[in-house]
Amino acid sequence: MKITKIDVFRLSTASSKMNSPIGCRIYTDSGIYGDGEAGMAYGVGGTAAFGMVCDLAEIIIGMDPFRTEAIWEKMYKTTFWGQNGGPVVFSGIAAIDVALWDIKGKYFNVPCYVLLGGKMRDTLRTYASQLQFGWGQTGKTPHLWAVTPQDYARNARLAVDEGFDAVKIDFFDRDEKGQKLTTLEQTGLLSPRMLNMVESRIKAVRDEIGYDVDIIMENHSYPDALSAVQLGKIAEKYKIWAFEEPNTPGIKTAEYITKNLSVPIANGERLFSRWQYAPLFEKNLVQLIQPDIGNCGGITEVKKICDMAYTYDVAVQIHVAGSPLATNAALQIECVIPNFVIHEHHTCNRMDTCLGLTKYNLQPEQGFFTVPDLPGLGNEFLNEAIEKAYLRKIIE
Repeated sequence: MKITKIDVFRLSTASSKMNSPIGCRIYTDSGIYGDGEAGMAYGVGGTAAFGMVCDLAEIIIGMDPFRTEAIWEKMYKTTFWGQNGGPVVFSGIAAIDVALWDIKGKYFNVPCYVLLGGKMRDTLRTYASQLQFGWGQTGKTPHLWAVTPQDYARNARLAVDEGFDAVKIDFFDRDEKGQKLTTLEQTGLLSPRMLNMVESRIKAVRDEIGYDVDIIMENHSYPDALSAVQLGKIAEKYKIWAFEEPNTPGIKTAEYITKNLSVPIANGERLFSRWQYAPLFEKNLVQLIQPDIGNCGGITEVKKICDMAYTYDVAVQIHVAGSPLATNAALQIECVIPNFVIHEHHTCNRMDTCLGLTKYNLQPEQGFFTVPDLPGLGNEFLNEAIEKAYLRKIIE
């Protein structure tokens, strides 16, 4: 079997500025094709990721799609910028790698998880993610952005009433008037007013949902080491389950944070390879890793990172913030690895921005995902979505 053509596209959504997935479809001479996704649909840099997928596609035309290790190594070692690369490089590698795994599964008529070692679990505990953005009905864009402590409590209650026993919230994203906090306001030693604002929000959520529901405190790497420790001390008082992205990941600052806190640290969506994870494992500076399959080199690389984490007793939760295709890719790995602890279900995965992109849009039931048994990823981009892409290039 040979790779004959690769279709690269950036999809239009109901709100392109919020989420514009970058995908690819790899065709083979057997008639089988596979879909993959680059994990830079949001933020700045999606156009660069689209270009990277196009550039990488050119060097693998004619190769055997089953040789995923050889193809991964070629993309990493022969491109100059692959080695020690960042999110653009590894997002490009990821899109192609995931599509190749999709082809493998379809060829053997089994889900990817079978080829990865087989399921260890049939259902996956799931948390409601990013509740500061709201938690509305599936298929409708919620307008419930949290500002007051009561807003945070309300959004958490909506998720818990659906059966979730874990939620994730950024309590330090907006001020008391709903204005986006600046980097100067989120770093350094925080004022009593700022700390009281954060604590009032955490307390309101904890009082609303009790201690039988886990809370992950998200911080999007906005704080620095000083403010992160202040925030972490508050988190400890309310038995926060994990403190996610307390600052920009770095060895020295991570040492300072972990030395001063007892709450488990979660990190990973800004780490892009096993080489970047290794020093954190070696110094026990992270307890829960969150690699994103879409920006961390795909299924091939993320599985290796998860296996490496297992040797250090580090738990895994795949970071999922892409299209519904990304959800399927995450489930394939999470059901296989022994150190999985929980799956992320982002509020964006319930919005209309995720409709009309893929064949399926999986949603958890009562706070648990069931792993699909369809071949490959068990999902694919819709042809009509690809036809409407606002960026598209076919490489042959």
